[in-house]
Amino acid sequence: MAVGTVVSRAGFRFRPRFDWRGTGLRGSANAARWTLLFVLANLVAVTVVTRFATSADTALPSGSVGTSAYLYAQTIWLLPQSVVTVSLVTALLPRMSRAVAEQWLDDVRDDLSRGLRISGLVTVPVAFFFLALGPQIAAMIPSGGPTVPMGRMLQAFALGLIPFSAQYLLLRGFYAFSDTRTPFLMAVWISGLDIALATGCHLLLPPRWAVTGMAAAYSLSYLAGLLLTATRLRRRLEGRLDGRRLVRTYGKLVLAAGAAAGAAWAVATYAVPVQLGPAAALPAGGAAMALLFLVLARALRLPELRLLPGLRT
Repeated sequence: MAVGTVVSRAGFRFRPRFDWRGTGLRGSANAARWTLLFVLANLVAVTVVTRFATSADTALPSGSVGTSAYLYAQTIWLLPQSVVTVSLVTALLPRMSRAVAEQWLDDVRDDLSRGLRISGLVTVPVAFFFLALGPQIAAMIPSGGPTVPMGRMLQAFALGLIPFSAQYLLLRGFYAFSDTRTPFLMAVWISGLDIALATGCHLLLPPRWAVTGMAAAYSLSYLAGLLLTATRLRRRLEGRLDGRRLVRTYGKLVLAAGAAAGAAWAVATYAVPVQLGPAAALPAGGAAMALLFLVLARALRLPELRLLPGLRT
């Protein structure tokens, strides 16, 4: 006997229900709407920059200074953010959401501060590593792409990794408050500034340097976005965001990473190629930077170093 017949004989009737009020669908629909608009705002900026980069490729007989170099460099640049910051956000967001629900704003503030300091321990030295050794990194990657423009663009992107990663983490503070509208507004601000700066690069710089300028513009737009995002989130957290400790930690990280990057650049550019050849430049420069960064960070008494196995400050 068919299942439908059995159900019918049992007295059950299928009837559509439209009493959706109170089921939470309105909140989900609003969150989805702002999230989709967030993606769209970023997509508009990507489309504009890609069009300008393609124009640079067309303008030069040699080509390969625009789209492919930009995308390769951006992919390398995003790796630390994808591995470290995204992993931190995955762990912190449920904790922050629970703390918001219980009105424990101090816990939300502490989680954000801890996440920013832990991610900074990786993103700050890596950003300076890209700045110091961008050409050597590009030369060692078997991408088949244009290594010289890629290296320059990686250097132009480099320091933007710090605000990009921090802004990504701070946005999750708004998501903990179930606010997806503010991240959309931040995306509109950042994308609008990126488009304006990229347009200036396209119009004012020669094609050989225009796309490199666009990479730097992307970094600058996220720096401005970080400042605006931090200001808005600070209001949500009753005017406090653990700013002094964050400034102190990032100041020490920048000081140690900047000095180490300078030494790495000197080793990779002048010392090693003469003695051992270009192929040894990247590993030698990277080793010099890692060693000097750890020494300086320890001398500056950076407490986050305790997170690294075997190290104490």
